[in-house]
Amino acid sequence: MVSPVATLPARPPFSLRARILTPLAAGGVRWEPDAVLEVDRSGRIASIAPSGAEPPGTESAVDVRPWVLLPGMVDLHAHLPQIPNAGLGAGLALLTWLDRYIFPLERQWSDPAVAVRLAPLAFGAFAAAGTTTTLLYGTVFAASLEAAFHAAEAHGIRAVIGKVMMDRVTYDESIDRAAILDRSLRESVELCERWHGRDEGRLRYAFTPRFAVSCTAEMLRESAAAARAAGAYWQTHVAEDRGEIAEVLRLFPEARDYVDVYDRAEGLGRRTVLAHAIHLSDRELDRLVETDTRVAHCPASNLFLASGVMPLARYLEAGLAVGLGSDVAAGPDLSIFGAMRVGAYTQNALRVVGGDSRPTLGPLEWLRMGTLDGARVLGIDDEIGSLEPGKAADLIAVDASVTAPIAGADADEPAALMSRLIFRAHPNMVRAAWVRGRALPGPE
Repeated sequence: MVSPVATLPARPPFSLRARILTPLAAGGVRWEPDAVLEVDRSGRIASIAPSGAEPPGTESAVDVRPWVLLPGMVDLHAHLPQIPNAGLGAGLALLTWLDRYIFPLERQWSDPAVAVRLAPLAFGAFAAAGTTTTLLYGTVFAASLEAAFHAAEAHGIRAVIGKVMMDRVTYDESIDRAAILDRSLRESVELCERWHGRDEGRLRYAFTPRFAVSCTAEMLRESAAAARAAGAYWQTHVAEDRGEIAEVLRLFPEARDYVDVYDRAEGLGRRTVLAHAIHLSDRELDRLVETDTRVAHCPASNLFLASGVMPLARYLEAGLAVGLGSDVAAGPDLSIFGAMRVGAYTQNALRVVGGDSRPTLGPLEWLRMGTLDGARVLGIDDEIGSLEPGKAADLIAVDASVTAPIAGADADEPAALMSRLIFRAHPNMVRAAWVRGRALPGPE
């Protein structure tokens, strides 16, 4: 067979013959050991048919067997400017790590030329890791966010991005502190007006107050109101680190707990994505479920900074909407497959060491969390998150053979195959990624 790398389609329409594994919107998974996936001219999945039936288009399909087609991964929490520092600062407390490693790095983006150079590389790296949709924090500098959006537009990735908002503390040494709130809101609104919904919704905006430690109550309240008015997202951090929680309660003595700080700002709801949420009380968990607020689970960064372990099974049992995030650079790996692996290990540890008897997720359930559940958190699961006719062709081609422990020991059953992709993930296993049927460039 001719190497599929040389013949992969760059834009629709096209058909691919491969193994196919996907969660389904109605529940369960679809596994096809040999099938043809057809993408129409609009970049949507027209059909998926087993090759045993010799479906129309089989002869013209690009044959990439034994590769497997999966939905593109959805990364619900990452920091675009922090990628160069991935893997640095293990074990530090969150606030110390921010001061030592992150704020100096983000300050460099005051020069938009830095964003012009780094953002395309970052988007290529996400695509190479299998991520086709990502929810990103930028920096406090509006010009750098403009450059990041232009880079995302050119690259083709599906992205939700927000300018970081900080008015209590900031690393922008040039800003007039008396005007910081008004300026941050104005710049965020202007970015939202230009980019939210761009390219038929491929690019969207998230108002992004960094977290309660760096924001006043007014900043939280006004940014949440702006997000509601625009129909945009609102993203921030919550309950990541016990030292952070103590500082939030000191700064907001009127609040019952951390979640109540955001509740008082009217920031909770189905367009809100809170990162981490490791240390939630029962009251906080109930309130997030009641308001349909969504959470990005970032297991790798939670362990990297020794922040704690999310009781995921407890949250899912309560009905919390949860997807996965890499949280680069606190998370040392861009790959959502890596997040699945660390998440699985930590849930097993909670069961064995912590005595949590609730069921843990299996490989196919982790696949769902990294794809369809992430799309549901963003409210776009009718568009992406699974390979089903009518949905956008946001998909990846994975060479699972590189995960075999020895040559010829390939997995040929869906749960086993997914287990290998999680626990023996290889940095080069993602061979191609598409959004709406358009190939995404990798890192140059």
